[in-house]
Amino acid sequence: RDRLLPVATLITPNLPEAARLLEAGEAADHDTMLAQGQALLERGASAVLMKGGHASGDTCTDILLMADGTHAYSAPRLETGNTHGTGCSMSAAIAAELAKGADLPRAVEIAHGWLHAAIAHADRLEVGKGHGPVHHFHELWQ
Repeated sequence: RDRLLPVATLITPNLPEAARLLEAGEAADHDTMLAQGQALLERGASAVLMKGGHASGDTCTDILLMADGTHAYSAPRLETGNTHGTGCSMSAAIAAELAKGADLPRAVEIAHGWLHAAIAHADRLEVGKGHGPVHHFHELWQ
């Protein structure tokens, strides 16, 4: 972590991952998410997206922390067993938006909306057994 954080454009830990990186307890509220994100910035990360999907409550909030500001992205929690790969999907969507020229806050905003829709449509897929994937192609496969 001491070598990787300073060279990453963005790190995207969920709450258990952030706790592990900081050797701390898992954040249980908004203020602790902010504090842990700030601590990761202080360890050398250029930007931190604290992903709140593991938190409790009716709303999922992700928090983007950068040296010049903080942005929050919220959406209603969706009840589904099909959330496998959400972290990787979110990171890939952010990278795609950055490659298309979006600045980081806008890239996260677009990716957050896309992922929420991908989760909302995930129950349409009938893939395998158990904890299924999000519907990556929900905009194409109607």
